[in-house]
Amino acid sequence: MAESPEKTVMLDIDNVVKRFGGVAAVGGFRMKVREATVHGLIGPNGAGKTTLINLITGLFHADEGTIRFAGHDLQKMAPQDIAALGITRTYQNVRLFSGMSVLEQVMTGCFLEKKSGMFASFLGLPSARADWRRIRDHSMELLRRVRMDHRADELAETLSYGEQRRIEIARALGSNPKLILLDEPTAGMNQAEASEIGRLTHELRDAGLTILMVEHNMGLVTEFCEACTVMNFGQLLADGDPRTCIANPDVQEAYFGRKNDATRIQALR
Repeated sequence: MAESPEKTVMLDIDNVVKRFGGVAAVGGFRMKVREATVHGLIGPNGAGKTTLINLITGLFHADEGTIRFAGHDLQKMAPQDIAALGITRTYQNVRLFSGMSVLEQVMTGCFLEKKSGMFASFLGLPSARADWRRIRDHSMELLRRVRMDHRADELAETLSYGEQRRIEIARALGSNPKLILLDEPTAGMNQAEASEIGRLTHELRDAGLTILMVEHNMGLVTEFCEACTVMNFGQLLADGDPRTCIANPDVQEAYFGRKNDATRIQALR
């Protein structure tokens, strides 16, 4: 059987450096993420993973190197312009608005879908009402995708941690992104909840979305990620197949502390 052609590189990070007070949080890092894949980004705490996510989304700007997305150079671009290109994210900690329903939370993520202006919204013109109905319908469809539509009218803060994570993902999908950056999406979840998020990433990938997932759950990475990049002290440590990366002795030592501890932990999985 002939091999399928290699997928196009969607996100290309080349020799990126970011310093804070003279200390390089990211130092000459390289990574390529291909379209319609689930790509894992792993590494020990303090490796620079979240800093890299902030560089991709424009919250920080690199001191050196290039970040290109779908042919666009992201250097010096504002976060809203990067979002308009098709990049969105979630955060390490759940960030939902207090006092808002599940549906309302997701509707706030559909800002790029809004067509009518503030004047029309203030006056309640037909164009603004049509906008609201369209965004509401779109948000309900996103809740169906993450299997949370049955909780649409409930206050988001009353739901379980795993359910709130799914709401965050639905909200991130509101701008119809091409690339979604998930920053530790299963942190604090049990195995069943984590596996549900893993299955959701595959459903989104099959729909054409590219996913870069920062994770510490090695079982999740090996089961659901097609490619993996390992980061340590802001630098590239390993890249390739997830199982091969995790089996790398240097990765085990960096991530687990000692090689014999890593071997024991792997045997328990």
